[in-house]
Amino acid sequence: MKRDNDWKDRLGVMYSTNPDFQYNTESEDEEETLPKEKQQLRISLDKRNRGGKAVTLITGFRGTAADLEILGKYLKTRCGVGGSAKDGEIIVQGDHRPKVLELLQKEGYVKAKQI
Repeated sequence: MKRDNDWKDRLGVMYSTNPDFQYNTESEDEEETLPKEKQQLRISLDKRNRGGKAVTLITGFRGTAADLEILGKYLKTRCGVGGSAKDGEIIVQGDHRPKVLELLQKEGYVKAKQI
């Protein structure tokens, strides 16, 4: 049973003197994941703000955070390295551009391209 006055839902919200104020506790709707053949992924090498270390950056993913995490985990596992997946980007440690492009095309991401 959820109460109407749950303090945990209001963490980080200042007090309002407006008697008609309603707490906005709705979360944003996530964009639906586009089919693999419509995803326009871009693969690039990035060295900026990474202490001189190179990473393979995959951008342009359109979809839910869960699907992004799944694709990121797949690429990191197949390349045998670490990385992260957030904000529509997948970071794979090291320069793995040709291998990532090949893996994405095998998975059905036909519009993936290396830049």
